[in-house]
Amino acid sequence: MKGTATNFKIALLVLATAIVVGMLIYSHQITEQLLARERQIVDLYAKSYEYITSETSGTGDLSFLFDEVVRTVDFPVILSDANNNPIYSKNLDDSLMTREERLAYEHRMIEEMDSQNTPIRIALNDTLVLNYVHYGESRLVTDLRRLPYLEIVFGAVFILVAYIGFSYIKRSEQSNIWVGMAKETAHQLGTPLSSLMGWMERARSHAGDSPDLLETITEMQNDVERLNKVAARFSKIGSTPNLKEENLTEVIEGVIQYISKRIPKSGRKVELLVETPGEFHAHINRELFEWVIENLMKNALDAMEGPAGKISFSLSQNGQRTTIDVTDTGKGIDPKYHKEVFRPGYSTKKRGWGLGLSLSRRIIENYHQGKLYVKQSQVGTGTTFRIRLVR
Repeated sequence: MKGTATNFKIALLVLATAIVVGMLIYSHQITEQLLARERQIVDLYAKSYEYITSETSGTGDLSFLFDEVVRTVDFPVILSDANNNPIYSKNLDDSLMTREERLAYEHRMIEEMDSQNTPIRIALNDTLVLNYVHYGESRLVTDLRRLPYLEIVFGAVFILVAYIGFSYIKRSEQSNIWVGMAKETAHQLGTPLSSLMGWMERARSHAGDSPDLLETITEMQNDVERLNKVAARFSKIGSTPNLKEENLTEVIEGVIQYISKRIPKSGRKVELLVETPGEFHAHINRELFEWVIENLMKNALDAMEGPAGKISFSLSQNGQRTTIDVTDTGKGIDPKYHKEVFRPGYSTKKRGWGLGLSLSRRIIENYHQGKLYVKQSQVGTGTTFRIRLVR
């Protein structure tokens, strides 16, 4: 992962360099074009002066000026009479038009050009207007106008790519931390659990016919087996789970049976039940899905402030979609925290790391391609979590 992050940062640096170099080249090209334009203007001035001082030129004939001098101009130009009737045009896209179409087009262009630039007046003795020169913007000016927007777009795209990339790297690093902690936990639990199982067998062989001792050893063995299952769950984090079609009612009732035996130790009387009869099937990884149900039940138990309460499961199936609603009679969640409860580290309890719901959502969404969210909750009215699975 470290190598991936480094490669991505190098790629971003190369991209940023390419953008900067590209903008420099583009700016240099525009500068060169501006320099060439200044040279053309000087040339235009020289030829205009030559035309004006020529003794052989007619005073009313401007064809030489437009044919020889204005040929260097690359922006649209229209020469009109005093009434704005077109006489001569340059750099207009009217080659395929009829005479009538060209005339109408030139009138429209005159209006558009005059909205951009004030026409140049050609007058006799500064009193009698003979002609108007209407002109628009060159492609170079248009490019210069677009340049700031292009820079903004390129900068925004680069920032967006960088943000998405670093966010992805951060999520991947967090994911790897989760995976590493989970696998290390499973590894650390393996040795003492194997030892405990051996001690259980030895205790059973020395228990004789004492029913109380045998029952205690049996429950201890059940808990050890449960710890083995927990270790197996942790070992599956980060791996592609094997999904099989399972009876969800049976899976949930198994978790209820395990949890119900441990509720009396907390001094509470909590009713646990599946309210919808029948069988509901979905493709799940049984061990990971049991983990989700346990987390939701433990979260519900922690939310109950009184000595009694209720946790109920309601299942429904519509085509390939299966829905499980887990409802408790706890203290509820303020609506503004409905999404926050799934954030790693978020917890309203004095103990715990606030990872249960976050891990549960990860299992449902990443490994089962489903959804886990707060369907309904208000302070003082309990909470309903909804799990959606695709069969």
